[in-house]
Amino acid sequence: MSKKNFKRKNLSNEIYKNIGFSKNLSSSIVDDFFNIISSELIKNNSIKITSFGTFETIDKKERVGRNPKNKIESKITARRIIKFRPSSHFKKKINNK
Repeated sequence: MSKKNFKRKNLSNEIYKNIGFSKNLSSSIVDDFFNIISSELIKNNSIKITSFGTFETIDKKERVGRNPKNKIESKITARRIIKFRPSSHFKKKINNK
């Protein structure tokens, strides 16, 4: 089974084909969409896209981790991560139900 990555360029080409906007405008729409999502996540806002899912940031505390190869403990710094929770509608679509 070979997996292909769906890239920004593919997304802008799909907008170009399906909606009929120019390639430049389609690319600009995709870039603006991701810039808006990024800036809202940086502000700690969650983003809910109906029938798709929710993106939110979570603060992880500093903790001690262990390298599984050599069992040496090291400190994992505190950080923010992005969590995606798919909607039930999207899950059903993926599972063909």
